[in-house]
Amino acid sequence: MNRRLRNVFLLALLATTAAHAKVPVATGTGGAAATISDPATQSAMAILDRGGNAIDAAVAAAATLGVTDPFSCGIGGGGFMLVYLAKEKRVVALDHRETAPAAVTPALFIENGREMDFDTAIASGLSVGVPGTVRGWHEALQRYGTMSFEQVLAPAIAVAEQGFTVDANFSGLIARNEGKFNRFPATAALYLRNGKAMPAGTTMRNPDLARSYRLLARDGVEAFYEGPLARAIVDAVNRPPTAAGVSVRGGRLSLADLADYEARLRAPVRSTYRGYDLYGMPLPSSGGVTVFEALNILEGYDLKSLPRTQVEHLYLEASRLAFADRDAYLADPEFVEAPVAGLLSKAYATQRRTLIDPERAAEGAVTAGDPFFFQNDPSHPLRPAPRALRTESMHTTHLTVADKDGNVVAYTFTIEDWGGSGIVVPGYGFLLNNELTDFDFAGPHPNIPEGGKRPRSSMTPTIALKDGKPAFSVGSPGGSTIITTVLQTIVNYIDLGMRMDQAIDAPRLSQRNGRTTDIEPGYADSAEAKALVQRGQGWSAVPEEIGAANALVFNPDGTVTAVSEGHRHGVGSAKVQNFHTE
Repeated sequence: MNRRLRNVFLLALLATTAAHAKVPVATGTGGAAATISDPATQSAMAILDRGGNAIDAAVAAAATLGVTDPFSCGIGGGGFMLVYLAKEKRVVALDHRETAPAAVTPALFIENGREMDFDTAIASGLSVGVPGTVRGWHEALQRYGTMSFEQVLAPAIAVAEQGFTVDANFSGLIARNEGKFNRFPATAALYLRNGKAMPAGTTMRNPDLARSYRLLARDGVEAFYEGPLARAIVDAVNRPPTAAGVSVRGGRLSLADLADYEARLRAPVRSTYRGYDLYGMPLPSSGGVTVFEALNILEGYDLKSLPRTQVEHLYLEASRLAFADRDAYLADPEFVEAPVAGLLSKAYATQRRTLIDPERAAEGAVTAGDPFFFQNDPSHPLRPAPRALRTESMHTTHLTVADKDGNVVAYTFTIEDWGGSGIVVPGYGFLLNNELTDFDFAGPHPNIPEGGKRPRSSMTPTIALKDGKPAFSVGSPGGSTIITTVLQTIVNYIDLGMRMDQAIDAPRLSQRNGRTTDIEPGYADSAEAKALVQRGQGWSAVPEEIGAANALVFNPDGTVTAVSEGHRHGVGSAKVQNFHTE
């Protein structure tokens, strides 16, 4: 049956590729999916068409993204999955974030009393956390899915074996990583041709990754966390196989670290905003808390009645305040008692709102507030930490899937930097993460490295309900800009009245408690940008677009609209089972 499924999938993929147009919006009935990659979206639809549910389809799409978007995600990384269960009418959060090996200490990235060079840390075994993706997929399928690993991995195996056509974005990502990839022979053999990026138009195959997926399909989750594959991961981390004359630092991973890894089922964070019930990821992801704090601040303004420039000024200032609190307090909840209830308090948001000048931007970084008074227990177990100076890499991926029964999955997952650590596990075809560089290298800070700790994340998969039913779901990649992308998209959609495709396509501004705001290329010349400068806003033009969001909107007439990016980081893909034309 699974060979037949792979063949059916390949025929469908070839047909859609031949007629592919840049259409990142689709409306219809039944299931729906949106990702950054057409083969991945097609994988989700193949599983839905075979009777699988949204959880099955999300894992299938994720596995295919490990083939077609391997520099952002894969089984060498981790992630956060948010699931709405229609029959139970509840939202659950599955944390399978990478974890620091037990041997890690707070001095992991300190050499001779100083912080290690960031690029040196990335391209090393030291940066590799215990991968959580496979355990997360297993838990999702076991708890909420209807299909086996063998069934949901079949489409990804087909793509890995038969190949896909490299586009300019894929080739460009290899090119920007040539230096890192050339350090590791297994990586160079997979992605480089004579030391250079494979050009657009090349057929990319990954038989070693297909082999890894077949191991999982045959032997289950333990094939990854125990046995030969686990030993290969440990060897690659602790003694990275490098090119002649190249030396990189080894890591501290053990077989016990892999065998002991657990995904965590957590209660999602919850808030309300203008009639919507919002659900997001809890710690160690800071995304849900930070977005919801900013929305609580913005809820005190009648944004619908204000000019767009005024709305964006308030959005930037609310984001600045929320990021000050994020940087000061948030980290792995199993190591740090963060004041989450206080940060999500509407009363605390009212207090923070008083710091915003509606006509003038704050001058530089603002200080963290005191949310402890708004906790049930107002004691201060944690002092505000020094502001983190390092920002996360702008990479990751996100997918959104729903099925005909109303289940919804919002899933953000990653290997951290473009290309992760740069280390491909020899013979197995996947890149290892560099997630431990998401820790703050030096203390005192709640997000310093510790054995068994999960680095703070910004991943922000979000599900919104209205009147007890799914209304929309949204998420994005982008490091710490994930938070501002999701926040701005929600404001665009709810407050500015944009359609979801317009909300996603609008120019992005990312204020993360800095002196200036990151803006996309070309925005500074707009009339809107010039008006914001008159309010004291300052810009930092980043060389690439911010984020690559996708979303689902559940319409009042019973249809669903899938939306993906039309231009950022390549062209996204959005599909529904039963397409409706206008």
